[in-house]
Amino acid sequence: MDTILSTDAISVVKKAEMYCSREGIDIDLVYKLPERELEIISERSKELPTLYFVSVDLLRRRLKNGCFLLRRGDEILGHIFAHEHHVKGRSVYERACLWVNRDYRNYNLGLLLMSRMTELFTESFLISIAQTPKVHYYNELLGMTHVTLAQMSKVLVEELEKLGKLRDELNYRYYVNPCFLAESKQLK
Repeated sequence: MDTILSTDAISVVKKAEMYCSREGIDIDLVYKLPERELEIISERSKELPTLYFVSVDLLRRRLKNGCFLLRRGDEILGHIFAHEHHVKGRSVYERACLWVNRDYRNYNLGLLLMSRMTELFTESFLISIAQTPKVHYYNELLGMTHVTLAQMSKVLVEELEKLGKLRDELNYRYYVNPCFLAESKQLK
């Protein structure tokens, strides 16, 4: 499968879905997972430098918001979670724990997972805090907008700091979905 060369995210996501169908890979939205699978995901987050460590307890809490899984049989080939934060009485969901098995990374499955999670939270405040240029590009393809800390409300910046989500803008970028962008003034 080709990697993205254009900005036609819809056709690339459809190709990733067709790849999954051909390869017998299921794409499931789940709200519960067996304890052993949560332990594997938690251990993976500890071992991989590209992921932040996520305890089993935190994964359990994130599962309540939904998790998209890529599976073939009992094997998890990819996942993405949503982490709920509260800012001024509003829920803000952060796409988190994106991972795709190394053997399947050239088929745009990360974009597929990001797309599904973005669609799930269309009517909610969704944020992506990312370091990787590829994820930045995917965020833009999915219609999310890059916002700097200077563009955010003081309250949101203070909340990000309290949550440990305030990042160095030289290395990290914040992206928000259209709902968040349109209503972010409410967080002042």
